[in-house]
Amino acid sequence: MTAMTPDKVLAELNALAEPKVFAVNQKHGDDHAVNLGKLRALAKELKTQHELGRRLWETGDSAARLLAILICRPKAFEAEELDAMLRQARTPKVHDWLVNYVVKKSSHAEGLRLAWLADPDPVVASAGWALTTERVVKNPADLDLAGLLDRIEAEMKDAPDRLQWAMNECLGHIGIEHAEHRARAIDIGERLEVLKDYPTPPNCTSPYAPTWITEMVNRQAARRG
Repeated sequence: MTAMTPDKVLAELNALAEPKVFAVNQKHGDDHAVNLGKLRALAKELKTQHELGRRLWETGDSAARLLAILICRPKAFEAEELDAMLRQARTPKVHDWLVNYVVKKSSHAEGLRLAWLADPDPVVASAGWALTTERVVKNPADLDLAGLLDRIEAEMKDAPDRLQWAMNECLGHIGIEHAEHRARAIDIGERLEVLKDYPTPPNCTSPYAPTWITEMVNRQAARRG
């Protein structure tokens, strides 16, 4: 399958499309109809094919873009290209995969993080917060955590849904990973009450920051004890 053309790949994706998958995805704001397990299997067969991935991305088809993300070389993109791709990625799954599977592996991640944090488009800004959360957890050196909490405190309550979710995730991880900021993170969560009433399935942790932080810190303590 290594000689596949974009048209042949699109035909393969169309053959894998399932109405039930599409109906479920629509509820989450997505518009692809391919089971992700089957899509990953196709990517495994294709292996890394960066130029094919670029051409699949250009089709605008969400399933093709998800596949493109899986077969591309993240480090082969220039910053301007990644910025353009993010602005084209308007469905949640394509947006999330692009940030997590491509941008985070790029040498341009930090520059894009700073640019996107300041972007007036809330969907673009949410990517900046996702990259910031990555640094909060894995590489917090030189991050102004107090300054991030200031922004979250001032902006999260009235932020659009996707941006609010990304900021809340950052708030939670600051509280979980950095004990010196934990009390303030919990206090911000309690006062803003963002996602306090979010429906949470049994055996899952609420995304409400005070509950989430407390639960995860308790689990870490139990593992250490």
